Parts: sequence; structure tokens; C-alpha cells
Amino acid sequence: EVQFVESGGGPVQAGGSLRLSCAASGWTFEKYSIGWFREAPGKEHEAVGCIDRAGDANVYWFSMKGRFTLSRDNAKNTAYLQMDNLRPEDTTTYYCAAALVGCSARQWDFETWGQGTQVTVSS
Repeated sequence: EVQFVESGGGPVQAGGSLRLSCAASGWTFEKYSIGWFREAPGKEHEAVGCIDRAGDANVYWFSMKGRFTLSRDNAKNTAYLQMDNLRPEDTTTYYCAAALVGCSARQWDFETWGQGTQVTVSS
């Protein structure tokens, strides 16, 4: 069974940190690029960043650069989104997703999705 299970969300105070994890099973994790998305007003999924098979990562939004870090551990079939210095505006549901074609900011390029994890940042 193909699974992509997320964990690590929860409540945190502004300025705090969370590390989101996505654990894959039932498919060849190292062949896929892993994207991170989040729900945003007026958009179904807003792209946060992507890490490719080689481990090269990009965070797409200037407001997240320097605060969000993407990484992966192919030996553990797990991808991570480290979020530091969190702000109340980061509050939403975060998703990981896997794409065979390579990194993309378009949600429709991703075939397998995690179930989402809620992040709530209080001021």
C-alpha cells in the first residue's frame, strides 16, 4: 500500500519552531522529488518549497526563506520541513507531496500526497 504519512504539526507560540515529517512506505522514495504545500486563502494549495532527488532544495517565498528548511533522509524514506521563527500568519494546514517528474510549484505535478498536518501559531 502506498502511504505518505505526515506528523509534527501542532500549536506553537510565535518565534517557536516545528519540524514536520513525511514518512513514505510502499514506493521508491528516493526516486521522487518532495514538495511542501500549505492551504492559503483563495488557493487550494500554495507551494512552500521542494527538494529534489539529489537533495537540492528551494523555498519559494521570500517570507519563508531563512526560516523554513527542507531536507530528506532517503535511508529513512522521510522528508522534513523545519520551520523556525514561526509567525501567526504561518498558521494553516501543511502538506507534503511526491513528484516523479522533478521539483515543481504546481500541485498537479505531484502524484502522492500526505494527509496534511495543522500548524497553529499563537501570538
